[in-house]
Amino acid sequence: MLLSTDIWVAALIRRAELGGAFATVGRKGDARAGAVLVKVVDRREGTARLFSEATRGDGERFWMQPVRSTFEPDLDAYAERAARIDPDVWVVEIEDRDGRHFLTEPVET
Repeated sequence: MLLSTDIWVAALIRRAELGGAFATVGRKGDARAGAVLVKVVDRREGTARLFSEATRGDGERFWMQPVRSTFEPDLDAYAERAARIDPDVWVVEIEDRDGRHFLTEPVET
Protein backbone atom coordinates (compact mmCIF):
# COMPACT_ATOMS: atom_id res chain seq x y z
CA MET A 1 0.00 0.00 0.00
CA LEU A 2 1.39 3.40 -0.99
CA LEU A 3 1.14 6.46 1.21
CA SER A 4 -1.04 9.31 0.08
CA THR A 5 0.96 12.16 -1.40
CA ASP A 6 0.21 14.63 1.38
CA ILE A 7 1.54 12.24 4.05
CA TRP A 8 4.62 11.40 1.95
CA VAL A 9 5.36 15.13 1.41
CA ALA A 10 4.96 15.85 5.14
CA ALA A 11 7.43 13.06 5.94
CA LEU A 12 9.98 14.42 3.43
CA ILE A 13 9.68 17.91 4.90
CA ARG A 14 10.10 16.52 8.41
CA ARG A 15 13.22 14.53 7.36
CA ALA A 16 14.71 17.69 5.86
CA GLU A 17 13.94 19.76 8.95
CA LEU A 18 15.45 17.13 11.25
CA GLY A 19 18.56 17.26 9.06
CA GLY A 20 18.86 21.02 9.56
CA ALA A 21 17.40 22.11 6.20
CA PHE A 22 14.45 24.34 5.41
CA ALA A 23 11.66 22.69 3.42
CA THR A 24 8.28 23.88 2.24
CA VAL A 25 5.51 23.06 -0.19
CA GLY A 26 5.94 25.35 -3.18
CA ARG A 27 2.86 23.98 -4.91
CA LYS A 28 0.17 21.78 -3.48
CA GLY A 29 -1.40 19.17 -5.73
CA ASP A 30 -3.82 16.30 -5.24
CA ALA A 31 -3.60 15.05 -1.65
CA ARG A 32 -4.12 11.40 -2.51
CA ALA A 33 -2.27 10.73 -5.74
CA GLY A 34 -0.43 13.80 -7.04
CA ALA A 35 3.02 13.44 -8.59
CA VAL A 36 5.90 15.15 -6.79
CA LEU A 37 8.78 17.34 -7.94
CA VAL A 38 11.53 18.09 -5.41
CA LYS A 39 13.64 21.21 -5.93
CA VAL A 40 16.85 21.31 -3.89
CA VAL A 41 18.65 24.62 -3.50
CA ASP A 42 22.26 24.73 -2.33
CA ARG A 43 22.67 28.36 -1.21
CA ARG A 44 26.39 27.93 -0.50
CA GLU A 45 27.12 26.87 -4.08
CA GLY A 46 24.35 28.99 -5.61
CA THR A 47 22.96 26.00 -7.50
CA ALA A 48 19.72 24.05 -7.60
CA ARG A 49 18.60 20.61 -8.77
CA LEU A 50 15.17 19.25 -9.61
CA PHE A 51 14.08 15.67 -9.01
CA SER A 52 11.03 13.95 -10.47
CA GLU A 53 9.59 10.64 -9.37
CA ALA A 54 9.48 7.82 -11.90
CA THR A 55 8.75 4.11 -11.95
CA ARG A 56 10.90 1.41 -13.53
CA GLY A 57 9.40 -1.40 -15.59
CA ASP A 58 9.52 -3.69 -12.55
CA GLY A 59 7.45 -1.22 -10.51
CA GLU A 60 10.34 0.13 -8.43
CA ARG A 61 10.06 3.84 -7.66
CA PHE A 62 13.11 6.04 -8.19
CA TRP A 63 13.99 9.70 -8.70
CA MET A 64 15.57 11.29 -11.75
CA GLN A 65 16.63 14.77 -12.82
CA PRO A 66 14.31 15.84 -15.66
CA VAL A 67 16.35 19.03 -16.16
CA ARG A 68 20.15 19.00 -16.12
CA SER A 69 20.40 22.74 -15.50
CA THR A 70 21.46 23.98 -12.07
CA PHE A 71 20.02 27.45 -12.76
CA GLU A 72 17.00 27.88 -10.49
CA PRO A 73 14.80 29.81 -13.00
CA ASP A 74 15.16 26.90 -15.48
CA LEU A 75 13.90 24.49 -12.82
CA ASP A 76 11.01 26.78 -11.90
CA ALA A 77 10.03 27.02 -15.58
CA TYR A 78 9.99 23.22 -15.82
CA ALA A 79 7.81 22.97 -12.70
CA GLU A 80 5.38 25.54 -14.13
CA ARG A 81 5.09 23.58 -17.40
CA ALA A 82 4.56 20.36 -15.45
CA ALA A 83 1.76 22.01 -13.43
CA ARG A 84 0.02 23.16 -16.62
CA ILE A 85 0.10 19.59 -17.93
CA ASP A 86 -0.75 17.94 -14.59
CA PRO A 87 -2.59 20.25 -12.16
CA ASP A 88 -2.28 17.58 -9.43
CA VAL A 89 1.53 17.89 -9.22
CA TRP A 90 3.24 18.92 -5.97
CA VAL A 91 6.47 20.92 -5.75
CA VAL A 92 8.53 20.56 -2.58
CA GLU A 93 11.37 23.04 -2.13
CA ILE A 94 14.32 22.19 0.10
CA GLU A 95 17.07 24.65 0.98
CA ASP A 96 20.09 22.93 2.45
CA ARG A 97 23.60 24.26 2.91
CA ASP A 98 24.97 20.92 1.68
CA GLY A 99 22.49 20.46 -1.18
CA ARG A 100 20.97 17.26 0.26
CA HIS A 101 17.66 16.03 -1.17
CA PHE A 102 16.55 13.81 1.75
CA LEU A 103 14.91 11.30 -0.61
CA THR A 104 15.04 7.70 0.62
CA GLU A 105 14.32 5.99 -2.70
CA PRO A 106 17.11 5.49 -5.28
CA VAL A 107 18.20 8.66 -7.11
CA GLU A 108 19.62 8.44 -10.63
CA THR A 109 22.08 11.10 -11.68
